[in-house]
Amino acid sequence: MPQMTLVVLAAGMGSRYGSLKQMDGVGPGGEAIIDYSIYDAIRAGFTKVVFVIRHSFEKDFREIFSADRFGGRIEVDFVFQELENLPAGVTVPEGREKPWGTNHAVMMAASAVKGPFAVINADDFYGRESFEVLGRYLSTLDGKENRYAMVGFSISNTLSENGTVSRGVCAVDGEGNLTTITERHGIERKADGQIVYTDADGSQHPLGDDTPVSMNTFGFTPDYFRHSERMFREFLSKPETMANLKSEFYIALVVDELIKSGTAKMKVLPTTAKWFGVTYKADRPDVVERLRALVDAGEYPEFLWAGTPSAI
Repeated sequence: MPQMTLVVLAAGMGSRYGSLKQMDGVGPGGEAIIDYSIYDAIRAGFTKVVFVIRHSFEKDFREIFSADRFGGRIEVDFVFQELENLPAGVTVPEGREKPWGTNHAVMMAASAVKGPFAVINADDFYGRESFEVLGRYLSTLDGKENRYAMVGFSISNTLSENGTVSRGVCAVDGEGNLTTITERHGIERKADGQIVYTDADGSQHPLGDDTPVSMNTFGFTPDYFRHSERMFREFLSKPETMANLKSEFYIALVVDELIKSGTAKMKVLPTTAKWFGVTYKADRPDVVERLRALVDAGEYPEFLWAGTPSAI
């Protein structure tokens, strides 16, 4: 079986949350959401984790999420996403402060990944099933190219009660392959029960409760880095990209183009799991309660990293 790597996107500074939410201890033993993802990844056969972080909080992050924390059960590496990580000849537009987006973060892991890999957000809880289905799929891809996967959540299982969210809304063909993925913003459930998203012009559009969405839970083969580099150069060459100080190079943008061009296929791995996370500070009590319930139900031990490796 090929080495499977988990790439954790942890470079976001948590502007809406108000702190480094990636390091917030929300589990019964003070574990962060990242800990549960890594625990589930180890159980699913992943042998390496790569954290995409920023130099500004490297010291604090390394002190918590070192290899020692996980008792040698998984190899740990760190890479960095910074505004100036751009192709030769390209400079950061004056006044830009916002990072270049999720796919730019993924690109930073290229040197640390040698085989099939999964990508997740640091501040999202996906559940054991998500890593199991991704691990099974990735374990079949040794030596193959342009064969990707994503875990598809029902949008009704991914909302926050404390504000709007952004999601990659997906369409799937009869063979279970993704046909389109479109980033939608301002998603919320209205008082009448309808889920809607809001366009840039302020107009709102309905979405069905079972609409499959991406929660940035992807599986890729290493060729994805090559495609990303080419497309990032194209993205930066557009005048509108450089003029917009908030433009972002999303995973959804890259995946959508690769699928439409016929370059790659992406299998959608459905799940009934309920996502939860700390998009907003007000989400924290709910996350603490949900994790406590999972521990009480026997899904996780009281203290994730206490005991012996055989506990996993």
